[in-house]
Formats: sequence, C-alpha cells, structure tokens
Amino acid sequence: MAKIPSSSDIEKLGHDLQQLLGRLEATEHGELVYAALEAIAQIAQGDAERLDWKILTGALQDMQKAIAMFYPHRFKRKVSIFGSARTDRDAPEYKQTYEFAEQITKQGFMVITGAGGGIMAAGNAGAGESSFGLNISLPFEQSSNSFVSEASRLVRFRYFFTRKLYFIKESDAVALFPGGFGTQDEFFECLTLCQTGRTTPCPIVLMDRQGGDYWHNWDHFVEHNLLARGLITSEDRSLYRITDDVNEACQFISAFYRVYHSSRWVGDLLVMRLNVAIADEHLERLNTNFSDILTQGKIERSQALPKEANEPHIIHLPRLTLHFNHRDLGRLYELIAAINDTCDSNDPMVCHPEQR
Repeated sequence: MAKIPSSSDIEKLGHDLQQLLGRLEATEHGELVYAALEAIAQIAQGDAERLDWKILTGALQDMQKAIAMFYPHRFKRKVSIFGSARTDRDAPEYKQTYEFAEQITKQGFMVITGAGGGIMAAGNAGAGESSFGLNISLPFEQSSNSFVSEASRLVRFRYFFTRKLYFIKESDAVALFPGGFGTQDEFFECLTLCQTGRTTPCPIVLMDRQGGDYWHNWDHFVEHNLLARGLITSEDRSLYRITDDVNEACQFISAFYRVYHSSRWVGDLLVMRLNVAIADEHLERLNTNFSDILTQGKIERSQALPKEANEPHIIHLPRLTLHFNHRDLGRLYELIAAINDTCDSNDPMVCHPEQR
C-alpha cells in the first residue's frame, strides 16, 4: 500500500521538481523528460480512477529499478533465457541450459532470466556473476532462485508487462527452452515484436534436448496452421532457428553480430551499422538479391548521420542505408544473414560481437 505523503514529503518533492525543471533545457533527453512530466500532469488534471494511478505508479517504479540495474551494463550484449520453472535439475533440458549459459557468457555475453526455478535457475547458475534476474511475485513457482540474489542483479517486478518490456529492451538475443504457457507467451511476444518491426532485429534460437521434438512439433503447427492458411509468410520462419546443439546455438547468436552491429530508423531511412565495411562486390550482390524489400533507390554506404550523434560510442562504424518497406521483416533477417556472410572466415575479425 502506498504511503500517504506528509507535508514535508510534498515539500521535498516540490523542491526536487523545481530543480529538475530549472535545468531541463540543459538536461540530456530533456524533451522526453518534459513529455513524461507533462503526461503525468495532464492525467492528474483529468479524470482517472485509483486503479489507473496504481498501474501507472507501479509501472514507473518497476521501470525505475530496471533502469538503475541495467544502465551500468548498457554496452554489453545480453541473452534472455526463457523456459519452464518446473524443469527438474536432473532433466536434460536443465543441464543443457546450464551449458548454454556457461558457454555464451564465456563468449562475452551476459544472461537474463526470470530468476525463478527450473530453466531459469539453470541459466543463472551457468552464467554466474554475468547474469540478471527479472523476478515477479506470483502465488506459486516464482520465488527467486539462489543463483541471482545480489541487489545489483535482481529486480522484482509488480507487473508482467513491464517485466516483459525489459526482457525485450535489454536483450540482444533470445534463447527458448521447452516450457508451458508462460514460455509460449514470452516467445510469441518476441516473435510478434520482431515480425512487426517494433523491436530491433535479434536472433531467436529454440533449444531442444538432443533428439527432442518440442520445438519441431511447434514448428509443425506453425507450418500447417499458420503458413498453410496464409496467416504468415514463409520468410517469417527466418525469424528463429531450431537446434538441439549448444555450440550451434551460441555460434548462431555470435554470428548474428559478426558484421552487422545494430540498426535504427532515421526518418524514412533504415540505417544499419556494421562492425566492418563490406566490399563492392558484396554490396552489389545485396542490391541484386534484396531489391524486393526496398521502396526506392538502392542499399548504399554511409557514414553516421547527424541524428545519430547521440550514440558517440558507435559513431565511427560504417553504415548501410536503405528505404526498407517496413513490412518484410523475415526478409530483413535474411538480409542481415547475407551481410554477415560477407565476412571472410579465414580473416580473423577484430570486432567484439558481444559489445553493443
């Protein structure tokens, strides 16, 4: 229950707000801070139920804790691990998750789990100090595991939607192991955001026990009930990879960032930042093979655009720009794979795919 503010609490808040407003013009992202304060002020001046305020307050408090935890690690790539809280420690999936988390962190990535039992505990145990926990209070199953107990690595969320927001926002890759409704919910959330372009592209790997068929059965459903009815396109299945091999899964994730680094929209241009420049013949091949996803022009080389000045740590990276049609996201993933294939496997890379 929220504490009723005293007169001194209100006075302190007023003082803090006055100081914030006084330096707003010189504050980084000041226009966004202003927009957030303005929205709260407008809600307060209008009609809102108590439940609206409880949701707004709880969501902001969830976000405050998550921002504080992740900000110091903002330049290190992270892999979210999803799977059943009910998986037994002796199950092949538990051991496989431990091995995956251990191996992917040795490659320099960090790991995020829901901090519960089963697959989540295996992920935190395998990743050790290179892991985070995004916990949530439930009547059952969701007390935090013993492998992620530090305050600096654990956030307890009030709401599922803010928890999922930070799973997606902070993840540069997603690894899913067999699970129940919660795992499927998290998977479809990731797929939907990737398919609609509401999040930046990231690799999604579906891990099964050796010789297992959990994800192949799921993919069979997708093929025969979604693809066959025209509810998705065949390219949409390029959004994920199914494997039962830990080495292949880790390679799939690191290879996604071998040449491709990241992307963002600048006006109507999709800007793709690269770890290394690609040769003329590779660029020509990309234009030949992916002209179908362009609304105009060609895929072209570029330096950092003026609107990218707020990301100085990657300002030096070479770019490709294109007028992407906003629609064929599966094909965009195929373009990223083609960009990564331009790397000469015999030429050792100087980039670090685990760094944002």
